[in-house]
Amino acid sequence: MLEHAQTQQLNQIAKRLVEPGKGILAADESNATIEKRLAKINVPSTEENRRSYREMLFTTKGIREYISGVILYEETIMQSTHVGVTFVKTLEDAGVMAGIKIDQGTKEMEGSANEKVTKGLDGLADRLKKFQALGAKFAKWRAVITIGQGLPTRSNIVQNAKDLAQYALVCQQVGVVPIVEPEVLMDGAHDMARCEEVSQQVLEAVFEQMAAAGVALEGMILKTNMVVPGKESGQKATSAEIAEATLRLFESELPPTLPGQAFLSGGQSEVEATANLNEMAKRGPFAWNLSFSYGRALQDSALKTWAGKPENVAAAQKGLLHRAKMNSLATLGKYSDAAEQKAE
Repeated sequence: MLEHAQTQQLNQIAKRLVEPGKGILAADESNATIEKRLAKINVPSTEENRRSYREMLFTTKGIREYISGVILYEETIMQSTHVGVTFVKTLEDAGVMAGIKIDQGTKEMEGSANEKVTKGLDGLADRLKKFQALGAKFAKWRAVITIGQGLPTRSNIVQNAKDLAQYALVCQQVGVVPIVEPEVLMDGAHDMARCEEVSQQVLEAVFEQMAAAGVALEGMILKTNMVVPGKESGQKATSAEIAEATLRLFESELPPTLPGQAFLSGGQSEVEATANLNEMAKRGPFAWNLSFSYGRALQDSALKTWAGKPENVAAAQKGLLHRAKMNSLATLGKYSDAAEQKAE
């Protein structure tokens, strides 16, 4: 059991991360992932190009109004701006907390080749302490659940839930707020009802394992998917349908002591991710805050505008600030097409 003072400190950080009007920028793409993103704009994935791109994001003026924290990758948390200020200090000076992607990617689950479990529990406490010393206030661990023929298996759901709970407990013992990310993937031909069914099984298992491990729910953030149809299903759901299904799930499974849930975008477009969040927030308030922890859905336009050219930095930052502001409005249920067009 954590001491009361420890839990209080974790709770304060968690509440700051999901305070109304703010969300989290996920800039924790692995080098393999960022290479694919940069390839789309014909920019080689060198360390300097990756650094320059992240510098553009992190030095955006006014970002603190809409962004509470940034999730960094291991390479990124060690890097600095071109004038030698570490990215962590750059963010701190702007009033934004730094976090770290602490998992080490996925591997095939033993006995079920089409399912994944996440690596990284070995040596976790030592890695967390290292990144905490560099300024990380929170961490993130992603587990992926695949829907398919006979999938997911119960054993995959339970194993991922156990690993998430173990990760969360170690984070809290070290004094770092865990972002717990069980993602039911959009990939597949399943319908929306199947996504809701699997998401319910996953969240139920996650909170069962959190309770069994002794994780303080008030000192963590959930980051999970919206209830949406599979990408190959041919179905298109409205924001209202997505909101109804997702909130039905959350009201069934999310404990009231949880400070907040920050959505992942999961392959949605920038505007879709914002509109769907807004539709849910309009139906609040809830016991937990609804927020966002988007990667592509915050960065896509900025990345394309930047295109690896220093002369495009200001325009790219304007694009990032625009998306951050739109999502900020969405957490308050105040986003609209008019706001989207007015701010552009």
